[in-house]
Amino acid sequence: MLGNDAFPAPIGGTAVRLPRITAAIAVASMLLAGAAGCTSDDDEADSGAQVVVVAADFNNSSLVDQAYARALQLRIEQINASGQLGDRELRLVTKDNRNDPTVSLRNISTFADDPAVAAVVTGSCDECVVRASKTINDKTVPVIALAASDQVASPVPERQYIFKLNPNSADSSAALVNELVRANARKIAVLYSNDLYGVDANRALGAALENTPGFNVTVARAVKPGSTDITQSVGTLTDTEPDALVVLTPPDLAALAATSARRGGFTKRLLFDAAAASDLFIARDAAAATNSATMVFTQILAIDDVVATTPAKSARKQWFRDYTSRYGSYSGVASFAADAADLIADAVARVGADRPRIREILETSQVDGLSGPIRITPDNHSGLMPQALTLLVARSGRWRLAS
Repeated sequence: MLGNDAFPAPIGGTAVRLPRITAAIAVASMLLAGAAGCTSDDDEADSGAQVVVVAADFNNSSLVDQAYARALQLRIEQINASGQLGDRELRLVTKDNRNDPTVSLRNISTFADDPAVAAVVTGSCDECVVRASKTINDKTVPVIALAASDQVASPVPERQYIFKLNPNSADSSAALVNELVRANARKIAVLYSNDLYGVDANRALGAALENTPGFNVTVARAVKPGSTDITQSVGTLTDTEPDALVVLTPPDLAALAATSARRGGFTKRLLFDAAAASDLFIARDAAAATNSATMVFTQILAIDDVVATTPAKSARKQWFRDYTSRYGSYSGVASFAADAADLIADAVARVGADRPRIREILETSQVDGLSGPIRITPDNHSGLMPQALTLLVARSGRWRLAS
């Protein structure tokens, strides 16, 4: 039986802080903790269905991973209720990796050794997936990574069993450069996180700008993930009087960057790439500083502005309503986890818990997902298409379509 580090239970007796917590979210978290336990023969007998486990390796203290866990639980419930799996039933089991690659490797190995586990979903820890890649391949367990770094799914020969559903750095950078050109913001300062994702994103932005004469990065600074004061780094960037400050960091650092820049008197363009996406409503202490900032992301975070002209758009609007109804607000990253559940469910419906065949199905998946069009191929395991990305703008404390 799998161990139960049910997400997002308190760690060491200290309650995990949830964003803008409400009674609905608190109740949903407790429900999730109860639902993400072990599977057993008794469970299977009670339900009359063959239990197939979707395992998740998350960091309980990460707000992003909390959103992933909630989305996975909700989507799995919806899949089971739909009847699409016939006499099978998905069950979510989670373990806390504490953002520690060693712990994550142990979790993934435990999952891989359980024959009930059909696939694993991993969270925001890039390095966790990269360092576990050999074990994942050797133990032939399909993994859908929700981390931002391109390295989690590349190079493909070393990531045969790993697939990624977060935006690609090259696609996000191309959208940022298009906006910089449109705004004629030629002098660019860049703040990026000093981790696998940030280094990837900074490199991709530089490569995109190389083909744009007259536009260049004049200064760039890296900041440590988890930093709580980046005033000096931001000040070094804004002191150069750039036309635009581009921020390539996770949500917490992006909010700090905006606040620090505006307090320092910076009034020019502020642009975020897709990794900065978090809640629909921007935290009150960052709302004023973020106002008019532009972010590259999918339409789901501003789905209220989208007209449901296709079945895919209708499905996204319904998912947005379902998630908001369950948890009280919407997190932009939730759609990635829901798409992961859908891809796994589609494979399980066809081949059960046969992992090699699940991998083959994932490797040729082509769907219009909740995040946008997803096309995975044997040569490209990072499936979110560039067409999924659009420009959002912060207005009155929430994200809207820029157009």
